[in-house]
Amino acid sequence: MSDFAPGVLSDRQIRQLVSSGVIQSSIPPEAGQYQPNSIDLRLGTVAYRVRCSFLPQGHSVQDRLASLEMYNFSLEWGAVLERGQTYLIPLQESLKLPKGIRAKANPKSSTGRLDVFTRTLTDNSHRFEEVQDGYTGPLFLEVFPRTFPVKVKAGQSLNQLRFFTGKTDMSDDALSEWIRKDPLLFDDFGKPESIDDHHVENGLFMGVDLVGTGDGIVGYRAQRHSEVIDMSKIGEYKRREFWEPIYYRGERPLILEPEEFYLFASEQRVSVPPGLSAEMVPYDTASGELRTHYAGFFDSGFGYAEPRGAKVVLEVRSHDVPFQVTHGQRFFRLNFQRNSEIPESLYGGGGSHYQSQGLALSKHFRS
Repeated sequence: MSDFAPGVLSDRQIRQLVSSGVIQSSIPPEAGQYQPNSIDLRLGTVAYRVRCSFLPQGHSVQDRLASLEMYNFSLEWGAVLERGQTYLIPLQESLKLPKGIRAKANPKSSTGRLDVFTRTLTDNSHRFEEVQDGYTGPLFLEVFPRTFPVKVKAGQSLNQLRFFTGKTDMSDDALSEWIRKDPLLFDDFGKPESIDDHHVENGLFMGVDLVGTGDGIVGYRAQRHSEVIDMSKIGEYKRREFWEPIYYRGERPLILEPEEFYLFASEQRVSVPPGLSAEMVPYDTASGELRTHYAGFFDSGFGYAEPRGAKVVLEVRSHDVPFQVTHGQRFFRLNFQRNSEIPESLYGGGGSHYQSQGLALSKHFRS
């Protein structure tokens, strides 16, 4: 493992981490857990209802849990997580990272699009989601359903883990040079945008689409007080029972209501080539109190099929005050990172629900 080239580790390298005992579990990982640049993590058999979120900071998670647990319940046959409540769930996987390999977790796309807020915890940590190199110990998932109550079961995956070694981030100059050779942004017809249309500044900035195509729908606002969504059921639920469509408004701007949950799409289509992976990073609060994503990983091959490019779906919540947005407004930033090697499988090769996507709800809703 010490001979890994610097970069984001591939599916083949992650399998090597499993076989060498760096990633441990009493139940071996299934083939479907491996993604081009990450591994899906599975829920354990018990969930703890806790009074509040926390970071262990110098303590084990179990030690902190002892004073915050309200009750616990089994997930072996499935259980409902109520909206507005905080849960802590030990994951099936644990880690024994060597020095030089670090990790970071993010929610899966379907988790974020249901407004289920998740964050990974490790023993002694003072930051969510990040796992320092050399960490040995269990993994825990904080789960907070914000809009819909959800039913989950042991073995299901709500989040994923990506591994890194050495320097992975690309400088603005390196990213611009890559774009000149292999564009990353495309229009709705698969035509590449010029380098002049790529706003590179500590990553690649992209805008929001409030024009849309076809049916005139440019976004969705979640309805509250819905029925439970069983996360094991694919294509089960009717869109209109959970979402209010937002239609094209011409030149009029759109005002987002505070603490409401919205889904929008990016103005441009993005393509992640095999040699790179990407992550959507938090919105700069100097530009407004706005959260633009929960799920931030983009694997190699996302939007790489012909015609090139796929829309980025934005999970949006305005905090505290109403917030006005306009078509094309810069809404989020993608950080591109070099891979340690090209993955054996690219995004969409296993039949992903979101390859070549437009404005797509989670896979639990009927098309």
